[in-house]
Amino acid sequence: MIMFFYADPGETGLQNKMKSLIESFVKETKEILRDDLVGIYLHGSAVMGCYNPDKSDIDLIIVVKEAMSDELKRAYMDMVVELNGKANAKGIELSVVKQSVCKPFVYPTPFELHFSIAHLDWYRNDPEDYILKMKGEDKDLAAHFTIINHRGKCLDGVPIKELFAEVPVRDYADSIWFDIADAEEEILDNPMYLILNLARVLAFLKDGLVLSKKEGGEWGLDNIPEVYHPLVQSALKEYTECAKASYDRELAKSYAAHMLEQIKKMKKDAIVVGAVV
Repeated sequence: MIMFFYADPGETGLQNKMKSLIESFVKETKEILRDDLVGIYLHGSAVMGCYNPDKSDIDLIIVVKEAMSDELKRAYMDMVVELNGKANAKGIELSVVKQSVCKPFVYPTPFELHFSIAHLDWYRNDPEDYILKMKGEDKDLAAHFTIINHRGKCLDGVPIKELFAEVPVRDYADSIWFDIADAEEEILDNPMYLILNLARVLAFLKDGLVLSKKEGGEWGLDNIPEVYHPLVQSALKEYTECAKASYDRELAKSYAAHMLEQIKKMKKDAIVVGAVV
């Protein structure tokens, strides 16, 4: 049975739509990949209690036994794009990886195929070029694997604990750093995301917690200087209620500088320690 967690559990229509979409995705993935499929894993906001149809995507990792042929990639991408059209605004985001990079964990992590709505036009306009070039390494996968290990859902295939090795702290810390490294320059462009993400990154480095953006903001209200609480409260309101929020520009820049200073110090210690998450 597939279970989902939403911002408003009472939205049964949304739940049914999501459940139907994911069930179709699992069914069609199994039909296309057949014996090469190892498992399908859900992570991100859909399993962390804060899925928001206006701001969240459906995050998936698909694990295969062997490298995918170009023909197989094309068939798989056609299916993904079709189902993506039935999803909510942010759509589906997925990566396909080989079983050999999961245990022992490989970092930066190689991937066979990736898709998000950011790449939708590229695939539609030039699928051959997309298939040729959409393969490489992705540091973000360390963060995705960590969430799968701690809070993910196996939708089909090998259980999580059997398939995924624990991610070393130094790799996870390096992975999440890239999301917030330029926060001082970018926080005014995307305040909600960076305010909450800075908090959840510090929560991990300080307390070892693997949190959603919502949980990161709530942790921040208990752990960061009170002067920054209005920023965090506004970001939480925007994220959970889709409410329009205003942010003090100078306070936001000060917050980014303060949080990055704390994160850099904690990140250095985490890399030295090098334990697993």
